[in-house]
Amino acid sequence: MSLVGSLLGLALTLFMLLLIARLIIDWIGVLGDSPPWVLRARAVIYRCTEPVIAPVRRVLHPVRLGGLSIDLAFTAVFIAVLVLRAIAYSL
Repeated sequence: MSLVGSLLGLALTLFMLLLIARLIIDWIGVLGDSPPWVLRARAVIYRCTEPVIAPVRRVLHPVRLGGLSIDLAFTAVFIAVLVLRAIAYSL
């Protein structure tokens, strides 16, 4: 395993953790009133992840199922990060 592959894999792992945190923070927001720290954490996480998800969202629009909306862009980015992470760690 090369140094470049390890560093890229580490960066992708950290980004994947941010995506998981975004998912959890969004669920907390849906379930009820959010404390102030959740709102601050959400702003930071969105600032880090939205530049990657927004361009994908322009191509893959959210799917509406009644009152539920499934963000396909988030799912596509998450899967892409998993694949790229596996490739980076194999370098």
